[in-house]
Amino acid sequence: MSEERGRRTGRVTITDVAVRAGVSRGAVSLAFNNRPGVSEATRERVMEAVAELGWVPNQAAIKLSGSATGAADTVGLVIARPARQLGLEPFYMEFISGVESVLEEHGCSLLLHLVRDTEQEIAVHRQWWQARRIAGSLLVDLQHDDPRVTELAAIGLPAVAVGHPSLAGDFTSVWTDDESAVHEVVRYLAALGHRRIARVGGHPRLGHTALRTAALDAIVAELGLEPARSVTTDFSGEQGARATRSLLASPHRPTAIVYDNDIMAVAGLSVASEMGLSVPRDVSLIAWDDSQLCRLTHPNLSAMSHDVFGFGADVTRRLFDVVHRRNPSSGPVATPVLLPRGSSAPPRDPAG
Repeated sequence: MSEERGRRTGRVTITDVAVRAGVSRGAVSLAFNNRPGVSEATRERVMEAVAELGWVPNQAAIKLSGSATGAADTVGLVIARPARQLGLEPFYMEFISGVESVLEEHGCSLLLHLVRDTEQEIAVHRQWWQARRIAGSLLVDLQHDDPRVTELAAIGLPAVAVGHPSLAGDFTSVWTDDESAVHEVVRYLAALGHRRIARVGGHPRLGHTALRTAALDAIVAELGLEPARSVTTDFSGEQGARATRSLLASPHRPTAIVYDNDIMAVAGLSVASEMGLSVPRDVSLIAWDDSQLCRLTHPNLSAMSHDVFGFGADVTRRLFDVVHRRNPSSGPVATPVLLPRGSSAPPRDPAG
């Protein structure tokens, strides 16, 4: 299309920029995207032409060429959680902030969608990819035999799975070492003298919930503690409170409870107070993720701490490696580390 024709249609094209700068269309693409292959003088000439003509790249063309050229305009993230609950979940707020920090570096955007279930999530990813609305996706909350793994791999969707490689199929995966983290917290509680340890976890269908449950059962058996009781929830404060109330009202009340996220641990602290129990004298509480919530309670919550912001950033960098075909490898990030605070101490009864 000529520059004159571009003016007639009201849309400046890459061809118009190439004509104005006296270079090829390919040189315009390389210069505009700051890629090697053109001289600095050519790059300056192209950018002057871009400024003079007011050219904006065709976003559909960018997306269509994304997997071949390494260009990535939009990254998809679909989460099967109610909107109200997600807004209260510190983990996802920090994780998404980490994702956005890398997207900002690349001048890219996040396309976030909340759905009811896995089936709807598959449909959304498929529609996005087939319509070329995204360059790739982040897959979260993996399940055992997750249908997303096979369905989305079959359509060639570039993606990074946030979860253990045993759950991720052929997708590049990034995960935290939950098994080692569970072992660390139980060894700590056992050293304090706790023998009845319970856990308030997530939904049993989630892969990381099952992995943490298996790790908990294994380590309490190894240490000769009483069998641990795991209660599953939807990660909400309401269900975390309900689970805590049930555990603390049981005949053989646990002397320590480990929670799978911070919001449930905060809810559990309130329930203990409601029931007239002292934390940590009557029951020790330990959270997971260590958001700011853990340091705003009284007592401050002990927590399994890890850099959730950095986790989101690392996952996103791996996705760019996938999209750019840089042979990314799967790998764990740092294991969560226990930070003891005021909510954990030896039990009142040393035999407990």
